Formats: sequence, C-alpha cells, structure tokens
Amino acid sequence: MTQPILEAKGLSRSFGHVRALTNCDFDIYPGEVVAVIGDNGAGKSTLVKALTGNLALDEGEIYFQGKRVTISSPQEASALGMEVVYQDLALAPHLNPVQNMFLGRETPRKGILGRLGFMDEKAMREAAVRGFAELGGTVRAMNAPIGSMSGGQRQQVAIARAISWADKVVILDEPTAALGVVQTENVLNSIKRVQAKGIAVILISHSMPHVLEVATRVHVLRLGRKVITYSASETSVEELVGAMTGALDKNGEAA
Repeated sequence: MTQPILEAKGLSRSFGHVRALTNCDFDIYPGEVVAVIGDNGAGKSTLVKALTGNLALDEGEIYFQGKRVTISSPQEASALGMEVVYQDLALAPHLNPVQNMFLGRETPRKGILGRLGFMDEKAMREAAVRGFAELGGTVRAMNAPIGSMSGGQRQQVAIARAISWADKVVILDEPTAALGVVQTENVLNSIKRVQAKGIAVILISHSMPHVLEVATRVHVLRLGRKVITYSASETSVEELVGAMTGALDKNGEAA
C-alpha cells in the first residue's frame, strides 16, 4: 500500500454547543474494507457526511488519492468515484430495479431519438443484469417495483447501483440492519466481491461479528473522536465493545 485512496485529518464539526466530531482522523486504502464503529452519538454519521460532501466542516482536511480536495456536495463525491448506500437506501419504491439503478443517470438512445428524450432501456437493463450478477445478486424480477421486494433484494439493488457508479470508494451505512440470515450473508458476500474489485469499502455497522468477518481494519469512534484503530484479524468482539464504551483506553487496556 502506497497511499490512502481517501484520508481525513483533524475533522471537527459542532452543532451549537454539541461537538459531533473533534479532531477526527480517518484513512482507507484501495481494496480495503474499513469498519467505523461506535455507540449512538459517536460521530459515525457525521464523519460519513463530511467525507461525502453532505456536511460542511468547521476544521480539517480531506485528501483523495494524495491530493487535498474540498468536497462540497454528493455530486462532487460521485465525480471522484465515491458512492454511499444509506440505511434508508434512497430507492424509489414505485420503480423497478433497472430504473432505480439508473435513476438520474439514464442512458439516452443514440441519434435523434436520444435528443428527443428516449432512453436506451435495453442497454440499461443489460448493464443492470451484469451489475447484479457480478455481486452474486438474487434480483430476478427486473420489471417488479422495488417496493414489492424483500429487504435483502432492495439492499442488493442499492449496493449494485453504488458499485456501478463508484470505482474508488463505496460507503455502506448499516447494510445488514433488519435483514434475515440468508439476506445478510448475501450482503456480506457482496462486500467481499466489491473489495476483490479493488474498491475501498467503508462499513458502518453495529454488528461486531459482521465487522470482524469482512473488515481489514476497524476505526473506533467515541464522543466524536477516533479513539483507536484495530487490525480486524487481531481483535475480538469483547475488545471492540470495550473500546466503544470506554471500558478500554486508547492503548487497549482497562480504563
């Protein structure tokens, strides 16, 4: 590993008298899965919003591929090759998987038909099918509205959409929340496939077993500060929970 694909230094953000982030650092390398964990109010969502242009910072610097950048909007993050799958998925329930995958990024037909506003539905459908297949997806009802599908299938559509448009960083916010065992395993396998493509994955999760299964490293946040970073292969659920709650200090020792 030469340099992080995405790095943040000294991020701080306040909401009135509440310090949501205080001098928080973060880094992730290409093809790495970095989990960000912490109790409610630890600053996880604020960090993600700051990294993706959804929230202005009071202080701090963000670097992308070694160059300092200012990301002022989600569109600017997308232009860099970053996509986010939020917990609410941000899908249109009345549209089918293909329409959701290309929502706002539709492919026009070639020639005069495209200039008249006609979309290339065949090309979009073929691209969507390839995207789902690459992730080992089980989405087969391409013409059914998303609202009629299971939570696991909707999650796969959201992840496939992110992967189709992101070639550098994908951020997943609680991707296994409220999913069954089989659906959860499909999502975890999708994360592994994304990693295998050389894309960096930031995973926000409350499930410590899932974190340890797929993550390379684990950043622990508490009260808006990054308190410690663990190698996932060298830590345990007990150690992670202790760091989250403050039972362990920044050296991993009993506080």
